[in-house]
Amino acid sequence: MIENGREAFIDVCYLISAFLLILSLKRLSMPRTARNGNMLAMIGVGIAVFATFFIEGVFDAVLWIVLAMIIGGGAGYFAAKRVQMTEMPQMVAIFNGLGGATAGLVSVGEFLDRDSVAGGEELSIVLGTFIGAISLTGSMVAFAKLQGLVSGRAIKFPNQQLFTAAAFVVVVILAILVLVLGDGAVDKSLLIVLFLIALVIGVTLVLPIGGADMPVVISLLNAATGLAAALTGFTVDNQALIIAGALVGASGTFLSILMARAMNRSLFNIIFKAFGPAPDAADSAAGEGEEAQPVKSTTPEDAAVSLGYADSVIIVPGYGLAVAQAQHGVRELADVLTERGVNVRYAIHPVAGRMPGHMNVLLAEANVPYEDLYEMDRINDDFQNTDVVLVVGANDVTNPAAKSDPTSPIYGMPVLQVDEARNIIVLKRSMQPGFAGIENALFHNPKTSMLFGDAKDSIAKLVEAVKQV
Repeated sequence: MIENGREAFIDVCYLISAFLLILSLKRLSMPRTARNGNMLAMIGVGIAVFATFFIEGVFDAVLWIVLAMIIGGGAGYFAAKRVQMTEMPQMVAIFNGLGGATAGLVSVGEFLDRDSVAGGEELSIVLGTFIGAISLTGSMVAFAKLQGLVSGRAIKFPNQQLFTAAAFVVVVILAILVLVLGDGAVDKSLLIVLFLIALVIGVTLVLPIGGADMPVVISLLNAATGLAAALTGFTVDNQALIIAGALVGASGTFLSILMARAMNRSLFNIIFKAFGPAPDAADSAAGEGEEAQPVKSTTPEDAAVSLGYADSVIIVPGYGLAVAQAQHGVRELADVLTERGVNVRYAIHPVAGRMPGHMNVLLAEANVPYEDLYEMDRINDDFQNTDVVLVVGANDVTNPAAKSDPTSPIYGMPVLQVDEARNIIVLKRSMQPGFAGIENALFHNPKTSMLFGDAKDSIAKLVEAVKQV
């Protein structure tokens, strides 16, 4: 009776946990309810962890488990408190990689520790090991690209695709041998080799992907980690882990597909074809005797006149806003303009920044009203009737070459129709290209005025100048 009661208690807790996790995804789909959704997810995971302590045999290792939770939780807490918003994508990549490492190592550990493994469990172990390892090293490479530790451009070496394909073939052969041989010292050694090769594949898959595609790559790797966690759940017979992993895997996959569509590309194209020109091509394109196109610069005082006497203004935030930590200044500028009767809205591109929802989170931090945030599809048709567009650090997502230049690497990618506005003011440090590594034709548009400098300082000057208009 006690045993049955304990199992029933665990099952009920896991059911509640699953319900809260599903509800949290629903709440996370809208900015206004996202904070609540995040809280529901934490409660759901907490309930699942609490119930897991009642599984037979787990309590014997409770001291080790609690110690690991204290160390890991403490490290996560202090990292989260110290990380800057501009570094949030890197932190997501690291956490995702650690999740993949956990799934892969648990799969390997279970296989090495058991005397016998059922056929279905063997398949889960092999897949969990493979996917978890790829997620680990792939996420670490994504982190290195975003952090600037390695070049954000596509990095290739001779016969790279052939090497990766050969590694995949070897992994498939090893997987078949592990499944056929069953339990023994030989197949356990083969699984370790499979894990090590999968680590290498994770590196070779992400290295040739350009930095502009990193938001999609991180989302896809997150989906892979979820799938690896679900497979690990089958291995250790834990329903909560299966459900949580499946939810992460499914939501991450859908998000990756939606982001790829927002760039008018397929996931296959992103993974196996570099974004933007190769370094040599980019360098030569910038240099070989091409005549410099005209650029019109402006001052905060002149820009303030355009903004202050406009009827409608659209603000387009980008990664440069995050780097400068200018979100609070942008909100203050919007408040000053609104007090003058100007209709101010924000245009959010799906892949602006370095991770999904980066701009939404950044502006929410500055208490920008959710109803003032407009996704690309909702606001694109309004640019042509807008007096002034203020572009703050956005580059590739405003480049009109995506519409007009078939030779451009981003041709066909849906962009914000900024060039259709009556006047355009761009806040930027310099004329350096964005992550795609290509020049933005918008900066040479006769309607565009460039306000050079740190975005935070420029916004502060704009606020004071608008007040004097």
